This record gives sequence, structure tokens and C-alpha cells, in this order.
Amino acid sequence: MLYREAGDFKTSYVADSQTFPIAFDRWRYYAVLAVAFGIIPFLVNDYWANAILVPFLIYAIAAIGLNILTGYCGQVSLGTGGFMAVGAYACFKLMTGFPEVSIVLHIIAAGFITAAVGVFFGLPSLRIKGFYLAVATLAAQFFLVWLFNKVSWFYNYSASGQITAPERDVFGIVVTGPNTEAWAKYLICLVFVTLAAILARNLTRGSLGRQWMAIRDMDIAAEIIGVNPLRAKLTAFAISSFFIGISGALFFAVYLGAIEVGEAFGIQKSFLVLFMIIIGGLGSIFGSFAGAAFLVLLPVVLKLLGVDLFGWPTDIVAHIQLVIVGGLIILFLIVEPHGLAQLWRLAKEKLRLWPFPH
Repeated sequence: MLYREAGDFKTSYVADSQTFPIAFDRWRYYAVLAVAFGIIPFLVNDYWANAILVPFLIYAIAAIGLNILTGYCGQVSLGTGGFMAVGAYACFKLMTGFPEVSIVLHIIAAGFITAAVGVFFGLPSLRIKGFYLAVATLAAQFFLVWLFNKVSWFYNYSASGQITAPERDVFGIVVTGPNTEAWAKYLICLVFVTLAAILARNLTRGSLGRQWMAIRDMDIAAEIIGVNPLRAKLTAFAISSFFIGISGALFFAVYLGAIEVGEAFGIQKSFLVLFMIIIGGLGSIFGSFAGAAFLVLLPVVLKLLGVDLFGWPTDIVAHIQLVIVGGLIILFLIVEPHGLAQLWRLAKEKLRLWPFPH
């Protein structure tokens, strides 16, 4: 009764195949976007931007990228942190080499550079899969971090080995550097995550997305029915790396402003994004947002409850966080492999039938 499709009919194939064919869904997402763009920028402060909103939006882009590769195409990757580092360092070199070019173009170009690197490291997926592919992408993670640490050209021969984002603006609004306002950081990340979600949603619903899912479900059968595994796997690596590179560029230029690759993009970053899509839901764009929101909010909530309310030591709260995340991963893998996204789908089914029994 709260969620009905009765009377919501379509008169053309175009209307029936749109991203959100149910009117209730469309208006719900329009309302979310209206609040995100029209209300939150006027209310956000430094704490909310830096602790919750900006990292959530950036990690959501990274989770969408990894979900395309792992959730939709079935190619396991443990190199997300390394590909984020590629996006960050590409953005840094572009910002310092071409200061007159817009930061928006630098971020997009960093995504394309990361896509090229992702295709190169995705070549082993044509011969190996599963555990062996995970080890290959893990090797890419370690190699990329080592490369950015050892080759001083990437950090412009800085004595500290650290890279710092110079101040850049978009339409006169400073979006990088120490003088950036909280609402400006939030808005530029929101624009990128909105465009990334729309692009990913349409890609996964199209012919390319169906090819990815065919490879994921059974690659031999997919090849027999005409799916080109070379094209499907490499496009998944390219598009996934494109999104992850954009998230890395935003993480460096907009969020942190200065990074050292080993600390910012180590192996723990790869596992963090992987945990996001496992908890949120493999093969779901909404699951990418849900997993990112959960793992960004969890440490904030635990700090408020454990440290501020109960006075527990910080290291104890950090260990509790690890226990909770590990337990949830085991729980979701056993009980609900499709994660929070599936729970949301079940909730919508309940709303369709409420107040009648299921």
C-alpha cells in the first residue's frame, strides 16, 4: 500500500526501459538529489564534510568501480588502492604540469590514465581467474605503491616524498588547497559521484553490462553464445579503473590535499573498498553506496559511543570496529551474499504488500 505500481503504465518501449520505470522510484531519487544539491551545501560544516560526506562520496565512486569489475564481471581485484594511487599521482602531475587547465579536466584525465593502467594489469585475466587473478592484482598493488615511492619524478623530486595539491578553482570557487570551503569540497565530489552513478547504471543495464554478467556467471558458455571475453574483461578493467582513478584524484586533490602513497593507498585501502562492496552488495550500484556509507559511518558511530560516551580507550574501539566488520563480512557471505542491497529489495517487496501478510 505504501509502494504501488498499480496505474503506473507505459506506452512505449523507451519509457518502459528507462532507468527507474516506476514513478515512485523516480520521485524518490529526485527528492534525494534535491536534498543533496539544494539543502546539504547550506548546512554542511567542516566536521560533516571531512569526517563523513566527502569520504563517503569518494569511496562510493571507488566502490562503484570495483563493483563493475568484481560484482558485474566476476574478476576479483585486490589492487584498488594502487589504482587510486595512479589517479592521485596522475592528477598531481597534470595539476603541476598544466596549471592553466581546469581541475575538472585534470580529474577526468587522471581517470583515463588509470583506465589505461588498469587495462595493462587486466591482461592476465584473459588467462587466469579467481584466486590467481586476485594474486596478480595484489602484485599490481604492491608494484604501483613501490613505483610511486621509488621514482622521484612522480612527486616532482620532493625531499619528503609527499605530494601536495596546489590551489585550483572551478568557476571562481576554490575546490583544492588549504582555503577550500567545506561546501565546495562536498559539491564537487557530489557532482562526480552523481555522474559516475548515472554512467555506471546505464552501462550495467546495456549490452555491455549483459556481457559482463555472462562472463561472470559462466565464461565458457558466454564465449559459446558470442560474447568476446577479451573485449568484455578488458572493458570491465578499463571502466572500473576509470572510476577508481577519479576517486583517487578526488581523494588526493579535494579531500586530503597532501599524501604519501604508502600511507594513503596501501593494501588496507584495497581491502576497505572490497569490504564495502561485499557488505553493500555485489552487482548493485545501490550496494556500492550502502557499503561506502556503512564503513564510513561505522568508525564515527563507534567513536561517539565508545570513546565519547563510555570513555573506552581508542585502541579498544578500533579493535571492536575490526571485529564488527569481520563478523558482518562472514555473516553476509553466508546468510545474504547480495548484502545490504538485497535487504533493501526485500524491504521494498514488504512495502508493496503491506499491510497484508507476505
